[in-house]
Amino acid sequence: MKILILCTGNSCRSQMAEGFLKFFDNNLQVVSAGTEPSGQVHPKAVQVMNEIGIDISDGKPKSVNEFLDESFDYVITVCGGAKETCPMFTGDVKHRLHIGFDDPAEAEGSEEFILFEFIRIRDEIERDFRKFYEDVMIS
Repeated sequence: MKILILCTGNSCRSQMAEGFLKFFDNNLQVVSAGTEPSGQVHPKAVQVMNEIGIDISDGKPKSVNEFLDESFDYVITVCGGAKETCPMFTGDVKHRLHIGFDDPAEAEGSEEFILFEFIRIRDEIERDFRKFYEDVMIS
């Protein structure tokens, strides 16, 4: 099973979702990418994933253009808010899904609040991607 997780910056949500799917099943081929990849995986995304024993510190934001010549069983977009435009993948895909989340990198306020937002989104990603994994991969 080959899965592409797609968002805009490929620095938070898609990286966390990739980490969870690989954690659930290391036999899955999972990559993530963005339409406008940022320079690095967000340090708070790395931090909150480390807190639950999943290391995404080796992740590098990648452009979706790197994968246009590949085929995927699933392409899953994870963009969320109304001000975001979900990217489209124009390559060969069997199934397209959208599992949207707010962008924790957009959180404003105290350090405590921002960290809480990263934890909240991490937990939502884990819940929704576990459901996807159990519904699609196991059944």
